[in-house]
Amino acid sequence: MNNLNSYTAIGREPNAESLRQQFAATHGWENQYRLIIQLGKLLPALPVEWQTEENRLKGCESQAWLKSEKGEDRNWHFACDSDARIVRGLIVIVLAALNHQSSEAIQAFDMEAYFTELGLEKHLSPSRGNGLRAIVLAIRDQTSA
Repeated sequence: MNNLNSYTAIGREPNAESLRQQFAATHGWENQYRLIIQLGKLLPALPVEWQTEENRLKGCESQAWLKSEKGEDRNWHFACDSDARIVRGLIVIVLAALNHQSSEAIQAFDMEAYFTELGLEKHLSPSRGNGLRAIVLAIRDQTSA
């Protein structure tokens, strides 16, 4: 599959707003953790040929890969995957906000406020938090040129 625009609907559904609503309706960290695992199931498996060193995300303890392209619509489209279930869910949370967006929208999106609003920062281990930020930084780096 060459066209990342059609690879996943994440960013259209769920999007940042629908995730804000889902997390607001979910009480307690255990329920939020379950929601994150469920979200990870929405992420299509990354084709093996995309799981290359070039696409590997640095800064994640688990294996994770990110492939991106700028579409004819001038928006960015991402394919991302990990070998860890919780990381797959965290990827969906990031892609819900940034996938299928313009460079300007990606750079302007307040990711720290989004994570705080979802309640992620206070419950993630430092290594998971760093991995989550590594995903966001990789996307911002690729879309800033």
